[in-house]
Amino acid sequence: MRILYHLPLCPFSRKIRLIMAEKRLSFELMTEMVWKRRPEFIAINPAGMVPVLVEETGLTIPDSYAICEYLEEAYPDTSLMGRTLAERVEVRRLTAWFDCKFNREVTHNLLYEKTFKRFFGNNNPNAQALREGYENIKFHLNYIALLTENRVWLAGSNLSMADFAAAAHLSSLDYIGDVNWEKNPAVKDWYARIKSRPSFRALLNDRVSGVIPPKHYADLDF
Repeated sequence: MRILYHLPLCPFSRKIRLIMAEKRLSFELMTEMVWKRRPEFIAINPAGMVPVLVEETGLTIPDSYAICEYLEEAYPDTSLMGRTLAERVEVRRLTAWFDCKFNREVTHNLLYEKTFKRFFGNNNPNAQALREGYENIKFHLNYIALLTENRVWLAGSNLSMADFAAAAHLSSLDYIGDVNWEKNPAVKDWYARIKSRPSFRALLNDRVSGVIPPKHYADLDF
């Protein structure tokens, strides 16, 4: 069985789960508490982070970027990278936007500070980081709204990896109640379309001990 080492609220793990589900690839989820630095896990990924995909052949692919590229090459029947060179450039640009810029300016400041930080044995949430995260998310939601108002999907006319990268980060933040959907109707409409896809069902069933999601989290008509 194909195995994906993950953490339920890790947006990079969620992105891979969504992409694999869209490609109709069966896999077993293995929760890896990376803060414990388990020697067996470090042996397959010295970076000590999730996600890590282990194929049935034993091939091990760490890092969400490498996994995405691998999945597109190994399972091209359902492509999520765009049809033209220009589309693929835009998909890669936006995927990097969410996995790098959005993660640095929003996800890390909110999700890490409010949830993961305690697992790593660090101090209480940093108030300045939280303030910056809440301020930065406004800019990013406005940018997503701009994209969705001018395109069918984020990177163009086709559903792509960029949509799943964005949805993975937003779904993790939505779990902790940090996305104001009512002030961003265009983003909410786009997210509702993503959220209603069969590939999203497993994410909506995720639950993390000690963290209760808002009532709308798993509601498709939110």
